[in-house]
Amino acid sequence: MGIRATAVVCLGLVTAQVTAGCASAEDTSVAATAQRFLSAAGDGRGGPACLLLAPEAARSLDDCEKDIVSAGLRAGAIRGVDVWGDEARVRVDGDTLFLHRFPDGWRVRAAGCRPRPDQSYTGQPYECEVRT
Repeated sequence: MGIRATAVVCLGLVTAQVTAGCASAEDTSVAATAQRFLSAAGDGRGGPACLLLAPEAARSLDDCEKDIVSAGLRAGAIRGVDVWGDEARVRVDGDTLFLHRFPDGWRVRAAGCRPRPDQSYTGQPYECEVRT
């Protein structure tokens, strides 16, 4: 392998490492937002939880602070984070959340989501307590 080919391979490896580092930083940011939201809701702090909701999700609730606390959301161990551009899914014990990246950071679009047993007729794979 010549010097030029080695340089191209090294540059490719560095680019892959930087890209992977960015992806994990996004995953961490998304997971942290989800945990803050679930902790606030589970601890009965509806105000801070509502501030982490996407505006449409907050407006979908009659009384955000009361409804978010009564939804039965609880923090749990993160089981997976998937980020696709400005959209993300966080799987925790017993719950799935969907988030969207806004200019000021990640916000929860849907929470209290559980897979539907038979989605063939609805086209909706999840049923959510809180959603936009």
